[in-house]
Amino acid sequence: MSKLSKKLIIRITLVLSAVFIVSLALNTYFLPKYVLYQQKQKLAEVSSHVLSMEKKRLLEEIEELEQTYRVTIVYADLAESEDQLNDRLKTRLNEKRITLSRFWLTADNIDTLREGGRVNKIYDQPKLKSNFLVNFLPMEGNVVAVGESIPYTSDTISMVNQFNVYIWSGALVVLILLSVLFTTRIVKPLAKLNETAEAISNLTFTKADIRTGDEVEELAERINSMSTKLESAHVTLEGKNEELRRFIADISHELRTPLALIKAYATGIQDGLDDGTYTEIIRNKTDDMTEMVDRLLLFSKLQVEPYTHAPVEIRQLLTGILDTYRLSFEQQGLSVQFEDLLPPEGGMVMADEAKLASVFHNLLTNAMKYTADETIRVRAERRAGVFHFEITNAVGPSARSPVDWDHVWEPFYVMESSRSKLYSGTGLGLSIVRTILEKHHAIYGVRPDADEVTFYFSLPFMDHHSDPEIVRS
Repeated sequence: MSKLSKKLIIRITLVLSAVFIVSLALNTYFLPKYVLYQQKQKLAEVSSHVLSMEKKRLLEEIEELEQTYRVTIVYADLAESEDQLNDRLKTRLNEKRITLSRFWLTADNIDTLREGGRVNKIYDQPKLKSNFLVNFLPMEGNVVAVGESIPYTSDTISMVNQFNVYIWSGALVVLILLSVLFTTRIVKPLAKLNETAEAISNLTFTKADIRTGDEVEELAERINSMSTKLESAHVTLEGKNEELRRFIADISHELRTPLALIKAYATGIQDGLDDGTYTEIIRNKTDDMTEMVDRLLLFSKLQVEPYTHAPVEIRQLLTGILDTYRLSFEQQGLSVQFEDLLPPEGGMVMADEAKLASVFHNLLTNAMKYTADETIRVRAERRAGVFHFEITNAVGPSARSPVDWDHVWEPFYVMESSRSKLYSGTGLGLSIVRTILEKHHAIYGVRPDADEVTFYFSLPFMDHHSDPEIVRS
């Protein structure tokens, strides 16, 4: 039996025992007084009713009153002497089968009645184990005695208490058994919840199957929901940790290579082996490291700095950036095919213009670095109320594996695992793109094909709401 079950059963037993003890005390000490009080109240009501009647009518209705109120009514003449008066009352009580051995009205009592007052008495009859409660009332020169026999309650109460002991003992046993049953039904689901919580604390994200139809089931549903969310957060955190480990390894590699070259050429200069090119090589590698650090600072800054969103004319921004890259494309023997499917009036999007321009810059330079032929295709269109952008370039054989694209947005990831000089760069461009687009709540992605790859993103126009399902297609 669980600790909680024991606590519940013990407390229920203690409460019931306390109630039983209080009940016995009330029956023993207060019930007799309460019965006597009720009898006095009843007799007072009957006495008031009798006093409201005329003597003639009372004499005619005595039997009816006795049957109605279950009392005894006798009378005598107040003009008689003390002994005659008491004998008269005792005789009439005997005629009604009320035998009292200690019945007597004193001279003071008779004087009170003659003066119009009332006298209330209770006569103890030990042999009969009863009391006789009497109200003496003055009425037109007569005394009317309205009385009621009250049996001793002690014996009755003792028997009632003894009977209650049996009842309460049986009820206590039954209640303990029911308590065991009910507490088990209550505690068992709680024990399951405890096991589930312990499993969650050990990073085993299980769920509790509880069907009680009450607050315990609601608690189980909330714990199950928490378990699902924690599992998702744990998986995400593990992924982030893996990315961080890969990021540290990559940045270590990226920094180690130029540092090793700088050290080697600096040693060559120290040893007098410089042929006039060593200084230039050291400067170039230093510039590469400076660019990498600047890109890292930019990448870190984009994670935390606030974004200033304002209306941006998207065609004007895109065409302006393409114009600035036209000379770079020509110098590398590349051409850009721009398919402008935007409406004549263009369109406005809500974005941080400088950071959105950085997205276009990084996607264009990425295509320039990794294209496998001389043509890059750019497409801009209005699709289901959103601005949709795509940039497509051919890829070489080593970049056609589907697995490679899973990590394309990660820092320092390049399509060539050998990090060939042909694919130089910091490897942060697409990571910067992802960060900016996520801050804009944009839909983005990469769509590899047999021999080419397309990067795309979508932003809602200011006069419409985007349709994510259509944009993803």
